[in-house]
Amino acid sequence: MKYRAILLFGAPGAGKGTQGKILGQIPNFVHFSCGDAFRNLRVDSPLGRVFVEYAGKGHLVPDEPTIELWKKSIEGMEATGRFHPEADTVLLDGIPRNPNQALIMRDLIDVVAIFNLFCPQVEKLVSRLQRRALKENRLDDANVDVIRARLETYKRDTRAVLECYDDRLIHQIDSTQEPMHVLLDILKIIVRIPKPAVSDGGTVFAGNAPA
Repeated sequence: MKYRAILLFGAPGAGKGTQGKILGQIPNFVHFSCGDAFRNLRVDSPLGRVFVEYAGKGHLVPDEPTIELWKKSIEGMEATGRFHPEADTVLLDGIPRNPNQALIMRDLIDVVAIFNLFCPQVEKLVSRLQRRALKENRLDDANVDVIRARLETYKRDTRAVLECYDDRLIHQIDSTQEPMHVLLDILKIIVRIPKPAVSDGGTVFAGNAPA
């Protein structure tokens, strides 16, 4: 079966993790942060070494290890009872990160909504990431040059993911607001999304919209 999913989308520092953690406390919603999954790996493990190599330069981890980590993480959440795919919606934060990943995951997830947390103020994103680096000891957020490289990678590679999905799935959320107001805007939309049902066609991709 496909996993019912909502994508939390936006540039680094847009607030995806903040909103995901809050929404993940709501019954039948489970938050998955790809970045957190990579950072929780042992640095001497094969996947951990790959993450350190790429994240330290502000680059995206290649598709194969990224998808592999996501699959293993979701299977682990199922096995431990933290995720019940027949009833739960998984909030994906940081994946898919490029159009190829979106294509690979097309047969794995049924995307019912995408929240694009946009912040046109680049310096505000840089400031947020620097504060987060100090607060959470996140090495991939500590260097300004790395931060700017990550933002450029987002513009070059990740932003195009939105083009892979039907416009009707995409909801624009102003992430320059206070987190509480961002959350309110998201919740207003979530309550209108139909509850899980038997899928008859899966995710609606651009060019494959229903008549």
